[in-house]
Amino acid sequence: MKLKELASLLSGEILGDHNIDIIGVSGINEAKEGDITFVSAKKYIKDLSKCRASCVIVKEPIPGIKVTQLKVSNPYFAFAKLLEHFYVKPPKPSGISKDAVVSDKAEIGKDVSISPFSYISDDVSIGNGTIIYPYVFIGYNTAVGENCIIYPHVTLRENVRIGNGVMIHSGSVVGSDGFGYVFHEDRYHKIPQVGGVVIEDDVEIGSNVSVDRATTGSTIIGRGTKIDNLVQIGHNVKIGKNSIIVAQVGIGGSTEIGDYVTLAGQVGVSDHAKVDSETMVGAQSGIKGHITKGAYSGTPAISHRDWLKAQAVFARLPEMIKKIRELEEKITQLERRNPG
Repeated sequence: MKLKELASLLSGEILGDHNIDIIGVSGINEAKEGDITFVSAKKYIKDLSKCRASCVIVKEPIPGIKVTQLKVSNPYFAFAKLLEHFYVKPPKPSGISKDAVVSDKAEIGKDVSISPFSYISDDVSIGNGTIIYPYVFIGYNTAVGENCIIYPHVTLRENVRIGNGVMIHSGSVVGSDGFGYVFHEDRYHKIPQVGGVVIEDDVEIGSNVSVDRATTGSTIIGRGTKIDNLVQIGHNVKIGKNSIIVAQVGIGGSTEIGDYVTLAGQVGVSDHAKVDSETMVGAQSGIKGHITKGAYSGTPAISHRDWLKAQAVFARLPEMIKKIRELEEKITQLERRNPG
């Protein structure tokens, strides 16, 4: 494909040869002749000296390099679009397999693919263009929107609502019972979990994620939110739009997460907490109560700036303890010399 065609696709400006043939997309260190690569930050410019790519995507022109440049407003996004253009083939509908179990009471849209050994229960609806891979279970009265991809071994239990353009990776469970018990007469009694789950449009859920159904009402994942692998989302949690939940995060029941929130890996959020929109929480932090917009780290979480200062002090604690003991010894000696 000619570079000038790609430039038109990406609304970019070519600095160099417009007629280069581009046959692939690759990272700086792996790129070969015919590939296009990208630079997203100044620290990677030094790697271009050994790069063999035929073109590099940049945000601002880089002086002193011979390789042709393609100037765009967001190199990383342009790179993602090119990966999709070159390597992601639109799936072709394969219809309903004779080895799938599909209820006569289910409503199946046009161009839907249902693979062998999947189970579709009564009163399920599946929107146009959705793909259901093998060994998927979809429970009673669950609705899946249009152009969704449900990968193998996903379980969507009863009374779940999945929007359009949702992707759910293998092994995830949406609609498992919330962790609700009441202690009475020396033992725990289960609180029936009779609510549902709502997954809004353009959500992606990684592998082996658990999203619990609400006790009553709904657990809600907002539009455009992306959830990494091995995340636990408790009952009645509400997550806003376009938030990022990274691997191994655990969110306790009835917590509210705002829009454009980032929870880094292994963050723990206690039940009934509230995280305001546009908040960032660093890896392995612990959240409780209400935290307002800002950046936080540590357990319990504090301002990220204060946490950095505290970490600097923590690293010096052995040295500080040594000095304190030396000072204590000097004070003791002085007191012996001057007992009065």
